[in-house]
Amino acid sequence: MRNFVFGYARVSTEQQNLDRQLDMLEKYGVDHIYNEKMTGTKRNRPELEKLLERLTEGDTVVVESLSRLGRSTKDLIWLMETFNFRGVNLVSLKESIDTTSSTGKLLFTLMSALAQFERDVLADRTKEGLAAARARGRKGGRPAIDGEALKKAIKLYKSKAYTVTEITEMTGVKKTTLYKHL
Repeated sequence: MRNFVFGYARVSTEQQNLDRQLDMLEKYGVDHIYNEKMTGTKRNRPELEKLLERLTEGDTVVVESLSRLGRSTKDLIWLMETFNFRGVNLVSLKESIDTTSSTGKLLFTLMSALAQFERDVLADRTKEGLAAARARGRKGGRPAIDGEALKKAIKLYKSKAYTVTEITEMTGVKKTTLYKHL
């Protein structure tokens, strides 16, 4: 089975032009280009989704720069980890990253390690913060549900005389809590 080389080009607004990116991708020799005009901060990018669906092990994704793939570090790392997990190579022309080479794989591994470190540090800080709060007598989690308000909400719901929105406004019981206890 043949491996494919896919290009991905993106600009943030309709007024911006994709030509420079498309020229670079065509010069590289990609088989097919996915392109779109929308902000990179949105996780739901239709053309990127199509590209992700089409990728198989051994394929390569080529971008003009990493900023075209994602605008946030978190999003970019998620995409890179997805590529790595699926056995897909990544080439970024501007940053000279090519995960088909040993240097590119090293760089990718370092970036993944840093991302994991960041997640671990965040988890440690959260645990430490919760422990400090408990030591001061504070409990974590959501506040306890007012039993009387919940009973009233269930009674109103079963009467079929009120909408769920009206019931939540009258009792202060959240919609999800009401449905959970029905």
